[in-house]
Amino acid sequence: MDVTPLIPADRQVIDSYSPHGFRVSGVAHAGAIIVFPDRTMAWDVVAMAGVTAESLAAVIFRGQQREVEILLLGCGAQMRAIQNEVRKTLRGAGIVTDAMDTRAACRTYNILLAEERRVAAALLPIS
Repeated sequence: MDVTPLIPADRQVIDSYSPHGFRVSGVAHAGAIIVFPDRTMAWDVVAMAGVTAESLAAVIFRGQQREVEILLLGCGAQMRAIQNEVRKTLRGAGIVTDAMDTRAACRTYNILLAEERRVAAALLPIS
């Protein structure tokens, strides 16, 4: 019995991760990325210190448009705390944020995507 969730072909599924980047729906991406159900974009952040409201502007805008309700923040090899100011800004846009290590964020994103949730993942490579 196959228990793999069915995900529409036009959705961005995280296939794999490495210290150098990610493979999303068969396409390799170097460095940090933000994954939305319909697209993947480069994210100009190299460490948690760079996670700001400005660096997450694309997610915040989509949250204001009701396209994102959950942001998974993949912090790299270990979970790190999100700055309170960033969390407040995201919450103001209607986005619940959950920080975790990048491995867990990738798995959780794929599960929530299969459940048709309005999810995005901002992912730092595992280093």
